[in-house]
Amino acid sequence: QVHLVDSGGRWVQPGDSLRLSCAASGRTVSTLAMAWFRQAPGKEREYVAGLKRGSGTTYGTDSSRGRFTVSRDNGKNTVYLQMNNLKPEDTALYYCAATAGSPIVSSLRDASTFEYWGQGTQVTVSS
Repeated sequence: QVHLVDSGGRWVQPGDSLRLSCAASGRTVSTLAMAWFRQAPGKEREYVAGLKRGSGTTYGTDSSRGRFTVSRDNGKNTVYLQMNNLKPEDTALYYCAATAGSPIVSSLRDASTFEYWGQGTQVTVSS
């Protein structure tokens, strides 16, 4: 069983940077495929960015690519979402997710791929 704890969300101004953390227990993050999703009020949960198992390459979206990076710290057993140049439309509840499987890149975008989820951390971007 894998337990994930999200943290780091807060209010920031447009253009700011923020790093979210996802601390894992029960399994080392290097053996998991990880992803971040977000959900804004009144909208469906959407994929933000992710890592394949054993890979350090961030797979993002048109919205996140170039601004958001996912990384692992195996020593702290934590995955991070570094977000730069934040925009008001990035406001949402952010969740990390993990799977012990080995999904292909396209499957990282599908929430049903992941069996483990954090509780979410709120990011608000406004002036």
